[in-house]
Amino acid sequence: MGAKYGGLPTREGVGPSCVSLPAGNWPTITDFLVQRFPDIPRAMWLERMAAGEVVDEFGEAVTPARAYRGHMRLYYYRTLPAETRIPFDEELLFQDDHLVVVDKPHFLPVTPSGHYLQETLLVRLKNRLGIAELSPIHRIDRETAGLVLFSVQAQERAAYQDLFRQREVSKGYEAIAPWRAELTFPRVCTSRIVEGQPFFRQAEVAGVANSETRIELLEVSGPLARYGLSPVTGKKHQLRVHMYALGLPIVNDRVYPPLEPTPEDDYRYPLQLLAQRIAFDDPFTGQRRQFSSKRRLELP
Repeated sequence: MGAKYGGLPTREGVGPSCVSLPAGNWPTITDFLVQRFPDIPRAMWLERMAAGEVVDEFGEAVTPARAYRGHMRLYYYRTLPAETRIPFDEELLFQDDHLVVVDKPHFLPVTPSGHYLQETLLVRLKNRLGIAELSPIHRIDRETAGLVLFSVQAQERAAYQDLFRQREVSKGYEAIAPWRAELTFPRVCTSRIVEGQPFFRQAEVAGVANSETRIELLEVSGPLARYGLSPVTGKKHQLRVHMYALGLPIVNDRVYPPLEPTPEDDYRYPLQLLAQRIAFDDPFTGQRRQFSSKRRLELP
């Protein structure tokens, strides 16, 4: 693991970030970094270098005046301003030598991105369990609650991910959304989903379908209903897009239908979507693995 990160260890549950140096004629590596990351001031890079927190792939420290050389990787620690704690806790459901299964709360990202670093499920778990190689086998949206699986050993992750690619994993979600008497269930929704505008929204377009969701009606309460959603494929935002296309936007979805501008999180109104169950045959133990979320979406 040390060589992989140029000798920089995991720190507070977070491994160092990596940037590749392309061919170019920057006078120094510092000049390249300042241009490559315009939001990070030169003074911050100099502080990181002085602390020995910027190294090349061979473990050699990068100094402020070091001449630029392309076709090499650098490793450095990413820093963020103090993060506000997301006020919801994950629940550990299962752990052995191969798997960790967690019940994720709404609003908590699975992995670091954007302005989320420590306040992510992965980093929380690394700090809590002390497993440096822990890595997610799959992901669910930050706004979605429910089951997330992690691989304990880095070399085993690909075998678990193959189960998802080969559609050998049974997944079940629940959602609260409007009830429309004219729609019949169960039904299967298929469509072609591509990246829309802005980039974080997905859009349905004409063409060969690349997504499929089976939807059933579980319970009706006044104008709302509980739906069971079984994704056959795993496109980004697939369940939210398919429900919206049916005229059944999931309660508290801030993206489908689109709101301009997209509002900030309001913890009083979590997206009513839950990754409720998952089942598969473990490729290492041969056991049938079946897990269910302890969380519950409440119909008003």
